[in-house]
Amino acid sequence: MGWVFLILAIVLEVAGTISMKFSEGFTRPLFAVMMVLFYGTSFTCLTVAVKGLDLSLSYAIWAGVGTALVTVAGIFWFQEPVNGAKLVSLGLIIAGVVGLKLA
Repeated sequence: MGWVFLILAIVLEVAGTISMKFSEGFTRPLFAVMMVLFYGTSFTCLTVAVKGLDLSLSYAIWAGVGTALVTVAGIFWFQEPVNGAKLVSLGLIIAGVVGLKLA
């Protein structure tokens, strides 16, 4: 069950970060409220997840996969620039998460 809550925490954290972008510096209140709700719910799910999973692994997966998904969203949704260095860095994040899982 911990994995289900971890995946939910990741999805909610990504939704919170995307809402942050859409809030335009808290000038769009609906997205600002959504951001707070998504992040709060994400932390709640992460807290439940670490009851059954190792803290170090859970946090690394939450942060790493969340970062990777936000990067992909930035590239495809917000047309952020992509280059080799960004792709290699993204791969290193994923490799680090996988390495922690295997360790």
